Amino acid sequence: MPTPDFTKPLIVQAERVLKQVYLPRIVRCLEKLSPAQIWWRPNQAANSAGNLVLHLAGNVRQWIISGLGGAPDVRQRDKEFAERGPLPRRVLLGRLQQTVEEACRVLRKLSAEDLARVYTIQGYRVTGLAATYHVAEHFSHHAGQIILITKMLAGRDLGFTHLPGEKEKKAKPLPAV
Repeated sequence: MPTPDFTKPLIVQAERVLKQVYLPRIVRCLEKLSPAQIWWRPNQAANSAGNLVLHLAGNVRQWIISGLGGAPDVRQRDKEFAERGPLPRRVLLGRLQQTVEEACRVLRKLSAEDLARVYTIQGYRVTGLAATYHVAEHFSHHAGQIILITKMLAGRDLGFTHLPGEKEKKAKPLPAV
């Protein structure tokens, strides 16, 4: 019996997680936050939503666009966390949206052999499959932090979660910080 090829379903799911599930939630969160709220930190050991967006763009670029796609790795990870803003919302969102689009183009070109191949990314030796899974998992993790920051500032549910068949909940605008 031949081994099933899960390449296409894996790539479709990774693209769905990045582009259809979490990117729109991050966009909606940042649209609800004022410039001051985007760069707000509960303490100096924590990251702002702005820092997390920069970090996600850097991670996706390094692991997918550079690591799997072969583009030069120009990431400066420490700068993602050192930024105190305020970079404009449109700049943050534009950078993340462009990075996700570019990463999805790279993912769509991957073959089963590419996913099985071993790459060195950020000093780690990983398969293309592991790199793809890492990026989707990492993206969802930090999107959750951005959602939490937004909920903390809003003091209410953002209406992201609803069961199939339920109408999407409409969230009210956030108060200013």
